Amino acid sequence: MKKFLILSVAVVLSGTMLSCNSSEDETDNLNEAKKVVNMLSEAQPVELTQAQRVFANDNNHFTLHFMKTANDAGQSGKSFIYSPLSITYVLGMVNDAATGQTEQELEQTLGFHEGGIQAVNDYCKKLIDGLPKVDNKVTLNIANALFVNHDKATLKSQYQQDMKQYYDAMAENLDFKSSSALSAINNWASDHTNGMIPKILDDIDANVVTYLLNAIYFKADWASKFDQKNTKEETFATENGNTKLPLMHQNVLINYFKNDTYSAIQMPYGNGYWKMMVMLPEEGKTTDDIIDRLDRFGFEWVEWCSTATYYGFSPYEVDLKLPRFETVSDTNDIGIGLTGLLKNMGIRLAFDSEYAEIPNMCEKGSVYISMMRQKAKIKVNEEGSEAAAVTVAGINFLSSTGTVAYPKAVFHANHPFVYMISEASTGVIIFVGKFTGE
Repeated sequence: MKKFLILSVAVVLSGTMLSCNSSEDETDNLNEAKKVVNMLSEAQPVELTQAQRVFANDNNHFTLHFMKTANDAGQSGKSFIYSPLSITYVLGMVNDAATGQTEQELEQTLGFHEGGIQAVNDYCKKLIDGLPKVDNKVTLNIANALFVNHDKATLKSQYQQDMKQYYDAMAENLDFKSSSALSAINNWASDHTNGMIPKILDDIDANVVTYLLNAIYFKADWASKFDQKNTKEETFATENGNTKLPLMHQNVLINYFKNDTYSAIQMPYGNGYWKMMVMLPEEGKTTDDIIDRLDRFGFEWVEWCSTATYYGFSPYEVDLKLPRFETVSDTNDIGIGLTGLLKNMGIRLAFDSEYAEIPNMCEKGSVYISMMRQKAKIKVNEEGSEAAAVTVAGINFLSSTGTVAYPKAVFHANHPFVYMISEASTGVIIFVGKFTGE
């Protein structure tokens, strides 16, 4: 069994100079830009069992494979941001009611193997309870909800109990024929993402039995913020030519890694538990090469130990530049949509209107997933990062029913790159993305 440890990345920059009126000011800014900020820190682990750590590692493989599948399906050259962990939560709520081969497909594809419903629920609950408490300097909210069509179905009492106990989700009955139902669902999405995802549904299907939703919201300042006066417009080489983007700049003491495909940095937020990893293609390589390698090998250079140290990375004094950027993604913009992506990854029966084995959700009989969608957004600037995602699944009845000398490196992200945000002690990845400048 492959094990994948996610490496978190955190970005730190400050140091590019704006034009000044005097050479003295320019010299001061230059000296400030060259000042080395120590961003090395240790994280304290969330208490996962050994089996849950395997879940975390292998669910990260699902995350990396999802990034590869989405990248292959959406070859537009545009930037994207997704949260496969948000998808995991929605499918975890489906899995609670599944049986047979449908349950097997869900658990195998998500990286839970044959762990069983109870183990999956316990793992999801552990992350809901533990991740938001890792760092009081970081805001992380994980929320789940069920909106039930009161004309169509009643949820089974055991299912409702499981949703409340393991997913902190209370079922709410709505009249799906009323416009107020659409407003209620979209308002929930907006409220649980601080307004970053103001709408997740364009309309409501009155035949849907229930909508299952997950929202993840993340906001954190860099361990060392970028100074805005050191940000300036510079050339960014896109896949289709050059453009001008605001590049933040800072000299940092930071963990750095390089292989023949990409170089990478870990940029911490807050006190270092949460990080963003940025992976920049080496000469002659592309972001596709990075994503392909991650899908094949995971983080093959990473070993895990109880002190949350990532072997393969070493402290470097890095001359770092990173663009200030904002990306919005919607799986509906990919031709095959989220349902098609997940089918390509191996989850098929759950979407089958005749053969899905999900009998333990509703009183009237077995159901299937009739639609899925995710919207996500990220903002990266001198202060830090803010990211959010909402995933929705529509459920229908089956049709049949400092003082040390360190080596130095230059890491100028002035061309397309891959990134992810993760929590160091568990290794859990919550967001993955690609920035192309387009």
